[in-house]
Amino acid sequence: MIAPIATAPPVPFGKKLAFGFGMLANQMFPAALGVFLVVLVQNLGFSPLLWGLVFFAPRLFDAVTDPIMGFVSDNTRSRWGRRRQYVFVGAIILGLSYIAMWQLYAENGVTFNFIYFLGLSLVFYLGLTIFSVPYVAMGYEMSEDFHERTQIMAVAQFVGQWAWVIAPWFWVILYDPAWFADPASGVRELSIWVGIGCALLAMIPAIFIKDASTEHRTDFKSISFGSIGSSIREIARSTKEAFAIPQFRKVAFATFLIFNSFNVIATFTFFIILHYLFAGNEAAVGVWPALHGSVGALVTTFLVIPVVAATSKRIGKKSTFILSQAVSVVGYVLFWFLFVPGEPWLFLIALPFHSFGIGGLFTLMMSMTADICDVDEFNTGERREGILGAVYWWMVKFGSAFAGLLAGLIMSMVGFDPAAVTDASLTGLRIFYSVLPILGVIGAIAVMWNYDITETKSAEIRAALKLRRAERAKA
Repeated sequence: MIAPIATAPPVPFGKKLAFGFGMLANQMFPAALGVFLVVLVQNLGFSPLLWGLVFFAPRLFDAVTDPIMGFVSDNTRSRWGRRRQYVFVGAIILGLSYIAMWQLYAENGVTFNFIYFLGLSLVFYLGLTIFSVPYVAMGYEMSEDFHERTQIMAVAQFVGQWAWVIAPWFWVILYDPAWFADPASGVRELSIWVGIGCALLAMIPAIFIKDASTEHRTDFKSISFGSIGSSIREIARSTKEAFAIPQFRKVAFATFLIFNSFNVIATFTFFIILHYLFAGNEAAVGVWPALHGSVGALVTTFLVIPVVAATSKRIGKKSTFILSQAVSVVGYVLFWFLFVPGEPWLFLIALPFHSFGIGGLFTLMMSMTADICDVDEFNTGERREGILGAVYWWMVKFGSAFAGLLAGLIMSMVGFDPAAVTDASLTGLRIFYSVLPILGVIGAIAVMWNYDITETKSAEIRAALKLRRAERAKA
């Protein structure tokens, strides 16, 4: 057995915080998007099918751009390093395209608005790829220590969760006539604040997290236009090799199952609260949709993330993952009983249990992926945080896209129409709201049951890598 290497020094808190601000931007965009997208159906006349396509099509685009960006980021020769410049440029594209794509007017008609929104959303998701793939890789590179990686991701998730505290209150603002004449005009203006604010937050990691120059690296693959053919083959090979790592497959597919099922039912939350708890009365619904998201995010921020990080240090990442997901099942069961017309406060009781699902997921899975980057180097001799991060987050994005499409199909299947809501359609939504995520959690636990990267195994791999690098330096 190889002796474990000495514990790496902790990453300065300021550096963790700078990474966290990037996570706040990375999560605020989809958090706000999830609120704004409801306006497409509720107020701008999009059918559930068009709504599902708006979710799904850009993620197919991501299927191509994410691995490419991962390869480019891993092999960039620059005096700024491999990541920072892309994070900065991607932040600008994100902000501007987000603002532009929400400048929708009902009088332009559904067809025009659908084409306009879909086209600009492709630009937005291209910016998200340019920003998020190298940004996530930054986090994987910040420490080689098994537990410090969890602490980095815990801080990032703590900061990032504030997006989910803030964004639900957009429901209140958008549907309050004192703020805006109608929700469509509300999203046009709010998108400006979200776009500019998130772009500035996204730039912070690029400015404050320094990276060593790679200008003279000779071991990187070529990414010039002249070698585009070989680059595409290399991208395909790297992506295939990422999925060939058994532990990575487990992490990726478990994330897909949990995040996909969560996102499907998340799109139903507003409709259930509005039409089931308040009989479709937009004026009466008040702050309850906001409280559902905001209270859940606060619980995640101040309870779930600290508990998950501390528990992981005691019993390991896999066991903590299984435990946290099992707790979330209790929340999904409670939602069936605690969505009660006239008693909206009851659903708040389910939120602490429910919050362990997503709150535990990304804190642990991002830390596990950083460990898997070591396994990849041990197997191939290459550091490919960009590719592994791109493939992992592509699974997340694809899960979100598939969730949007599935949500639209489910709404069509149960006969849900915001203009003519029936008791049967609401019952259908509520059944899926509880049952679907439970099935996702059960599947994810089954996938992760034999995950085998422990603290000891991770230390042995890092020790072997350190020895290999030392021998290579002497040669």
